[in-house]
Amino acid sequence: MTTLTLAVPDEMKKKMDSFPEMNWSEVARQAFMQKIEDMDFLRKFKEKSKLTGADALRLGKEVSKEVSKRLHNKAR
Repeated sequence: MTTLTLAVPDEMKKKMDSFPEMNWSEVARQAFMQKIEDMDFLRKFKEKSKLTGADALRLGKEVSKEVSKRLHNKAR
């Protein structure tokens, strides 16, 4: 097994130290694996997609407009 060194903010390390029963290496391994699985899924989805970058931008703008409208109407 390979060793990996991570840098974390001091405040996070203090909070981690307050839970000595936790195996933080295992928590990190699980988080890394979940991210790898997510990225693999997105890569496969992207490979099969016929959407162009321009299509994605256009759809994103349409979604943003609709979300903005809903939030505006809820605020009334």
